[in-house]
Amino acid sequence: PEQLDQWGADRFTVKRGLELRDPSMLARGISANMTGSRADIIICDDVEVPKTCDSADKRADLRERLAEIDFVLTPGGTQLYVGTPHNWYTIYAEGAREEIGEVAPFLDGFARLVVPVEDADGASAWPERFPPEEIAAIKRRSGPNRFASQMLLRPANIAEGRLDPGALRRYDAKIVLDKTLGGLFLGNRRIVSCSAYWDPAFGRGGDASVFAVLYTDEDGEYWLHRLEYITVDTFSSDDEATQQCRKVAFTAQMLCVPCITLEENGIGKFLPQTLRKEIARNRVACAVKGISNTRAKNVRIMEALDAVLAARALHVHESVYATPFIAEMQEWSPDRKGGRDDGLDAVAGALALAPVRVKFEPFGGRQGWQGGVREVRGEFDV
Repeated sequence: PEQLDQWGADRFTVKRGLELRDPSMLARGISANMTGSRADIIICDDVEVPKTCDSADKRADLRERLAEIDFVLTPGGTQLYVGTPHNWYTIYAEGAREEIGEVAPFLDGFARLVVPVEDADGASAWPERFPPEEIAAIKRRSGPNRFASQMLLRPANIAEGRLDPGALRRYDAKIVLDKTLGGLFLGNRRIVSCSAYWDPAFGRGGDASVFAVLYTDEDGEYWLHRLEYITVDTFSSDDEATQQCRKVAFTAQMLCVPCITLEENGIGKFLPQTLRKEIARNRVACAVKGISNTRAKNVRIMEALDAVLAARALHVHESVYATPFIAEMQEWSPDRKGGRDDGLDAVAGALALAPVRVKFEPFGGRQGWQGGVREVRGEFDV
């Protein structure tokens, strides 16, 4: 146009037959206000980067801002996303992430073009720009997660979290109290111990109140059967502490929990007595024990989960996958501050309470030392 002031660093206008308020092209950051604008084509170029998706709150905010595009795009307009995944819960995921409440992928209905830098046979998709030696160098510099995410377009947490959810063993069995056999069973496995840990919070400062129930079988395998992120009814006539204690008592009754260990640090000091009242009122056969933690949370989490995950000895019920627990695992790092780890803390507490059992496997030529029945002669002189 004749007026050059319509050109700038973030916009330009080409000559056209109509007088329109909006420029021909307008560039905006994802956090900028677009309300009131109209566009025939919207290109979302690298809207997902580490600073917009490295926490659950940021990912939720990103999705909320991208949803505003529907009010900017004209009917019949085109929307194009260009980018690479930076997190397991990426907006580019092909499938819905049920654990964060998705029933369909964020970009459901979009036509997809996915071109990883190399195919399954290791052949480069762009040999002139990325020859094999360059791909190998990038892989060495970036690490496996970042390379898979940025170069192979496989959703992964590029923060290289310490805990690997892939080491968990998923199951869907129910807990059954068999009075005929006189024991507690998870599927066909006999349960020999139960540890339940409650890390309470009242929702202030972003902390979650989490109750974990963990079983141990005869072979020393751990079964995380329930992980409950406790919420309350703000319109209830009962106070928040009573509501939480009532929910914990109900869960303990349903899962045959013999004892609940409650973290007493901070707000937890008065909760044991409240929980005992709710347990007595509902006639639940369960004891309550308070515990005070003085060691750093990241140390407790690492010590409790590191070895168990390495041994693939932690089984996780399918219901736990619908909670924030898996996301916490993917994003957790012992050096990172400010991330969510309330579920990890509760599970670590339950694992720390669980006894260590050695699996008895008798083999030829030796005698097992764990239990058994022996007959001895009792008629002898002293």
